[in-house]
Amino acid sequence: MTEYPLVSVITCTYNRASLLPRAIKSVLNQTYQNFELIVVDDGSTDNTYLIAREFESSFVKVITQENKGASAARNRALSFAQGDYIQWLDADDLLELNKISEQMKFASSGQKSLTLLSSSFGTFYWRRGKARFAPNELWQDLSPVEWLLNKFNNNFWLVPAVWLVSRRLTEMAGPWDERLSFDDDGEYFCRVVAASESVKFVQTARCYYRKSGYNQLSRKSSEEARKSLLLSLAHCIQNLRSLEESERTRRASLMFLQQSLPYFYDENPELLEKINDLASQLDGQLTTPKLGWKSDLMRRLFGWKMGQEVMATLRKMKFTTAVKWDEILYRLHNSQLKSINNSKNSTI
Repeated sequence: MTEYPLVSVITCTYNRASLLPRAIKSVLNQTYQNFELIVVDDGSTDNTYLIAREFESSFVKVITQENKGASAARNRALSFAQGDYIQWLDADDLLELNKISEQMKFASSGQKSLTLLSSSFGTFYWRRGKARFAPNELWQDLSPVEWLLNKFNNNFWLVPAVWLVSRRLTEMAGPWDERLSFDDDGEYFCRVVAASESVKFVQTARCYYRKSGYNQLSRKSSEEARKSLLLSLAHCIQNLRSLEESERTRRASLMFLQQSLPYFYDENPELLEKINDLASQLDGQLTTPKLGWKSDLMRRLFGWKMGQEVMATLRKMKFTTAVKWDEILYRLHNSQLKSINNSKNSTI
């Protein structure tokens, strides 16, 4: 490229005071230097906003608002973005230092391009060096239809940070749906994919998704979250069928619904009826969710609802233990590095 288009990096945050600095530094240290960073604090109750303000500069804009949810915060950030490309970054995730520059090698005019750029990503708790990269069928160049088919058939997902979205695609896709509180990113990026001409996967570009919270729907989850998921599912299916109405797209859409059925099964009869209605519109029907042997044992012992809740509690305990242990090792490593550096400085 002979020109270096402006990239708007958007980070929306809520109560991420301890994690936000690492995310911001991963942006400031990018090898691609023509960027602006827009941070929107969505009414945090801790000192997230004050910490974000410490990084404010001519190319780092910090905005605060009353708590309105992630989608509203992202839309607010978009209203300030001036870039030809949009890089999304959640406040607890990280970008590899050359992430943007690697993707921009395949970019053209952000005002005209309908090519959507994606990247690889690794999952981690605290130690980025221990991130796990698990390639799947979305990690390749794909047409929009094939991308959505792969996602639906295999329940694959990509994190927001993988995407570098042209200005034209951003405008075509429209704003984030502020009605959604769960799977809002899944719905939004299905829409962006559907608006594109092709999805270009850039293997050498990397980002990191922090598994910092257990976010699985459970019996205690709000009805709002389940309604949000159902609306997201319906919109994603509509996006695929708008591109191609065929037996394979209907079959993939049914699979997509079947994979989410456990979140609705034997919970709210009205929502269960609605997801079954969606299946009927696809000329199919959903079947009783299949459980692993552990979940099936819990179902036999406690019934469907309580069994699912017990399994969710056990998974959360396991997850929390893994996160805490990795944090301990992370802080221990940093403490050792600090001691070594202090020793070196004292001998100079």
